[in-house]
Amino acid sequence: MKKKLLPLLALSFLFSCKKQEKADLIVINANAYTVNSNFDKAESFAIKDGKFIAVGDNNEIQKKYATLKTIDAKNNPIYPGFIDAHCHFYGLGLQQQKVNLVGTKSYNEVLQKLVEFQKEKNTLFITGRGWDQNDWEEKEFPTKEKLDHLFPNIPVAVRRIDGHAMLVNQTAIDLAGITLESKIEGGEFLKKDGKLTGVLIDNAMSFIKVPQPSKKEQIQALKDAQKICFDLGLTTVDDAGLDKQTIELIDSLQQTGDLKMRIYAMISNNKKNLDYYLNKGIVKTERLNVRSVKVYSDGALGSRGATLKDEYSDKKGHFGALVNSYSNLQDLAKRIAASEYQMNTHAIGDSANYVMLKTYDNVLKNKKDRRWRIEHAQIVDLKDFHFFKNVLPSIQPTHATSDMYWAEDRVGAERIKGAYAYNDLLKEYGKIALGTDFPIEHVSPLYTYYAATIRKDLKGYPENGYQMNNALSRENALKGMTIWNAYANFEENEKGSIEVGKVADFIILENDIMTVDGDKIPNTKVLATYVNGEKVN
Repeated sequence: MKKKLLPLLALSFLFSCKKQEKADLIVINANAYTVNSNFDKAESFAIKDGKFIAVGDNNEIQKKYATLKTIDAKNNPIYPGFIDAHCHFYGLGLQQQKVNLVGTKSYNEVLQKLVEFQKEKNTLFITGRGWDQNDWEEKEFPTKEKLDHLFPNIPVAVRRIDGHAMLVNQTAIDLAGITLESKIEGGEFLKKDGKLTGVLIDNAMSFIKVPQPSKKEQIQALKDAQKICFDLGLTTVDDAGLDKQTIELIDSLQQTGDLKMRIYAMISNNKKNLDYYLNKGIVKTERLNVRSVKVYSDGALGSRGATLKDEYSDKKGHFGALVNSYSNLQDLAKRIAASEYQMNTHAIGDSANYVMLKTYDNVLKNKKDRRWRIEHAQIVDLKDFHFFKNVLPSIQPTHATSDMYWAEDRVGAERIKGAYAYNDLLKEYGKIALGTDFPIEHVSPLYTYYAATIRKDLKGYPENGYQMNNALSRENALKGMTIWNAYANFEENEKGSIEVGKVADFIILENDIMTVDGDKIPNTKVLATYVNGEKVN
């Protein structure tokens, strides 16, 4: 009997194998959040040619598909690849080649790091970023005297953490031709006792001409940024402000396979970029999407460059300033509205937000599904929230937990009610795009998720969370890092969820951030990152 049965079983097995479809990769035993419209979970999925071809349970997938490569997820949580809706990817890479001043606790520590950097690198022009006077015991802008003493002949130009202020020495000032009489619209040359302090605000920084990186340095910057992002679970990044030359370099590296990161490139607002891209139209490849313009309306709150309706609570008579004139912003919005492009405007202060919301409202009448964004939407007058019904808020949760120590000093107890109001913004539009603004903040999307939901910083402060009425639910925060960000990029039909037909971008985490204790979220490890079904970290 056994001799007769074995051949029949073998034939049956061969027949069943022939009926199976081929997959490049199958993942089983997963605790996968698909982030589809029903927010379903799945325990298995199959991938072929870089896309999901089936999502379901173990038996269903293994019965239908044959593959030479199977991953046992061992019940670890899996999510769609994280998308950062607002960052400076290329800038992050360049920063790896400069002095890093993030986390410095005093001006003296800044000076020490500059000296150490110069000893190691011996550069002809010292540049860097990351100092923040709000983290120092003396919360005042520095002055350049000590910098001049340490570097009498080498120009130094180091940006504040938010990128909206710069500290320079006298050599850099002389090279730039800045004098006590220098003036610029939308910026300021800070003075003290009738002398230049060396601190330049917003448009004043344009006087400083920092040497441009070589092509080799540019390529290395992009590769360095990619490694950092892949290691932290990012599979798409929205780079908020790139020039044509950098975009074309990105495209060439993606075409050769040297750059696998997906990039939604916002073009920087300048005449050359606008003339080229608005006439050319949308540029779309598998990994690159160029269809938006990054615009600045005002500066940052930390450097008091954000434009407020009423004076700063901690600086009488000071309102901040628009970095682009009102008429320029109106003309620019009309020009972009007449194109296929999206307008993504940096607006921090309540006055800047109002100006841009009203501008959007005026120029987008009778125009459907434009998805124009306000980037940051940081301080919004309570009377103006209703404008967000037709404007997508693109916000960065870690800004709230970084700024909470001093933000109320800037704007007072009443205006702070409309600050970092992420849940209120979500209620208006129905979706919200989440990002980090790295390298201003840390790259990790898990810090973003933690700040959005738990509303604490990495020190666990404050004990009960910051303005918890505006915390996002964990489900909405996950959507805001995946499918809603894909929507913000007009890419919701191709990515942002684990669904058949979409690109196979997914990540495996150590902890389930949807259920784990909140204090474990920021230190959760990314076990693997996949792009097009290929492991990239």
